[in-house]
Amino acid sequence: MIETNRREFLKKSAVVTAGVAAVPAIMNAGCSPNEVVNVGLIGCRNMGFNDLKSFLKNKDANCVAMCDVDQRVLEPRAAEIEKLTGKKPILYKDWRKLIDNKDIDAVIIGTPDHWHCLMMVYASAAGKHVYVEKPIGNTIEECNVMLAAQKKYKNVVQVGQWQRSNPHWLDAVNYLHDGNIGRVRSVRAWSYVGWKKKIVVIPDSKAPEGVDYDMWLGPAPFRPFNINRFHGTFRWYWDYAGGLMTDWGVHMLDFALFGMNRYVPKSVAAVGGKYAFPDSAMETPDTMTTLYDFGDFNIIWDHTIGIYGANYKNRPNGVAFIGEYGTLVVDRSGWEVIPETNSTGAKKGYKGLDLKKAIVTGPDPHVRNFLDCIKNGSTPNCNVAIAADVARFAHLGNIAYRVGHKVEWNPEKQLFVNDPEADKLINANYRDPWKMPNIS
Repeated sequence: MIETNRREFLKKSAVVTAGVAAVPAIMNAGCSPNEVVNVGLIGCRNMGFNDLKSFLKNKDANCVAMCDVDQRVLEPRAAEIEKLTGKKPILYKDWRKLIDNKDIDAVIIGTPDHWHCLMMVYASAAGKHVYVEKPIGNTIEECNVMLAAQKKYKNVVQVGQWQRSNPHWLDAVNYLHDGNIGRVRSVRAWSYVGWKKKIVVIPDSKAPEGVDYDMWLGPAPFRPFNINRFHGTFRWYWDYAGGLMTDWGVHMLDFALFGMNRYVPKSVAAVGGKYAFPDSAMETPDTMTTLYDFGDFNIIWDHTIGIYGANYKNRPNGVAFIGEYGTLVVDRSGWEVIPETNSTGAKKGYKGLDLKKAIVTGPDPHVRNFLDCIKNGSTPNCNVAIAADVARFAHLGNIAYRVGHKVEWNPEKQLFVNDPEADKLINANYRDPWKMPNIS
């Protein structure tokens, strides 16, 4: 019955609903510390390939297979891995066949955001551990389905919010949680992307030779091929991603939430638009400010394209916790505390902290943590629950922007409060024949 369902899945090119739910949760509790973890990569162009290279820095990781819908990407990337390891991986055009390879223990998902949910759920049902890029899901519904899938199949799932495995970020949060800067009433998180220019409007065209465009679209709405919506620039279109909010925002807002240890705001309001490049082809806003009100503090997300800004000693991205005694600022280079001196809340004699530089930054420790968790059965540093919390938080901001008014979220019902317009943006609405998995 189980194998029949999986074969039908392959034949019909659709994720079955009852079929996925029917696969039993038979995951290994762990494996020998010396055992090699065989991995397969889906999505080989950018972050997925960088993740794979991080895996291969570990002697107990081995690349078995790679998959991409673009042969112009797949073949050169496979050649790089063969040169690096001395072994050519098996190459697939169809991600489902990679997941069905019984020699693979763990799957790396480095695809555009709109594919994360289906691949993660099917890989989990097939008995694989999963390393999936952030944001975990492209909609609130997908986040919830992915969380339910991991709970059901009990596999190890690490989400690529790799700052969770970089020590200086954790040191900063511990310092904050110890009360060293007093009460925090406001948190700022931001990303200023100075290098990015406008995307010039160009006509639709045929997909390049060697690209399976229908598979690239997958569950997203059908649209004629346009190079602006493909590969790296997919991020600026609502069909596939959520712009800077779900790109840099997921990284930075993760620590804004972690630092405050609160995850559900009372209300969300957002303003912005294409202020920098009004005639750009991108759909998502190049300038946006979002206010999350928690009742006794707020979190402000701010992003803009085309300038780097001068926030807190020229940090183009980061998080700032504004406390009574000082402001704790953390980014990928390190963290420091800038003391309050003349305010009514200032603490006499408090001098803050000079910059504590990052000793390590990047995904390598995050990947190592994932491999260790596979072997010892522990919970990874950025599990599905953590990633779902921050992805939902980012989606709330995007939805408030898209509907153009303040929204309130009911976490118990997973619906907005008396807001049918906003509710329409919760679900994924997959294109046939792809179906949202039914996890029961």
